[in-house]
Amino acid sequence: MSESPSTGSSAAGTAARAATPSVLVTDEGRTSIADGVVAKIAGLAAREVNGVHALGGGAARAIGTLRERIPGGRTNHSQGIAVEVGEREAAVDIALIAEYGVSIADLASGVRRNVITSVERMTGLSVTEVNIDVNDVHLPEDDEPDESAEPLPARVQ
Repeated sequence: MSESPSTGSSAAGTAARAATPSVLVTDEGRTSIADGVVAKIAGLAAREVNGVHALGGGAARAIGTLRERIPGGRTNHSQGIAVEVGEREAAVDIALIAEYGVSIADLASGVRRNVITSVERMTGLSVTEVNIDVNDVHLPEDDEPDESAEPLPARVQ
């Protein structure tokens, strides 16, 4: 006899996970890991995958570019990353820009695999899901200056 999702099969799964030993919760104490730590690890892991041009949507990337230009400003490695972290598990959402020509399905699979491996290895958390939103495709000509535009006249002579 199979149980429907509403009859408590998820409660049994939750109870089984709660009884599962964790390297973060032991008899000697508990280790908690901040969301920002997991987000930074996930961001760095996602950027390592070939075919990822950038992380974040348009507004986040624009703000990140401004932040990097400020003297003493640093790169936000968790840009485009949202996480939920519990005592034993983490879920990750990633917004990214793909390079043109890359298989998006393969890219998502590679990012997902690298993020899960990195987060689990470094934190001891079990990654339950990695959701990926591809917001744009970067074209090579997006980096080249527009040569057809006339140069602006000198403002000071």
